[in-house]
Amino acid sequence: MAKQRFREVKQGRVDRSVSHKDLKDNGGRGVISASNFEKTKAALTDTFMLLMPIMYIVFYLVMDGREGFAEHKLLGWIYILVPLILIQTAFMYFGKGQTPGYKAYNLRVVDSKTHQQPPLWALLFRNLLMVLALATVFGWLMMFFRKDNRGLHDLLSQTMVIVDKR
Repeated sequence: MAKQRFREVKQGRVDRSVSHKDLKDNGGRGVISASNFEKTKAALTDTFMLLMPIMYIVFYLVMDGREGFAEHKLLGWIYILVPLILIQTAFMYFGKGQTPGYKAYNLRVVDSKTHQQPPLWALLFRNLLMVLALATVFGWLMMFFRKDNRGLHDLLSQTMVIVDKR
């Protein structure tokens, strides 16, 4: 692929939604695995769109401010993470494998074997493992060392994040 010139990108002659250098073909099956950079951008978008409102509600409406949260941190984090996992699972299940961040960057979660939408239990398991993987850091860092860019949560739930061609 030729080098993209700024003028061509600016005038819309080049598709900027997906950088082909960052993508990897998944074994010749016509499915392109999403890059770690794209997945990180989508996760940050989801953090601000989904997690921040939940944190605000828990901090100020449920726990009566920072002091209440500081006294009961474990309970507060349970109040934050359980709704986050359920909301992300609902978005992925009813939104054809996409959360708002994944939709913004044309990414989709699919079953790693069939490349179809995973069942509800697999999405719930994946999102639960994703929170645990982020807490342990190892599961999250694992995707940077694998050729298929799958983290521990994707391996155990048998899912993968792909570029949505639709």
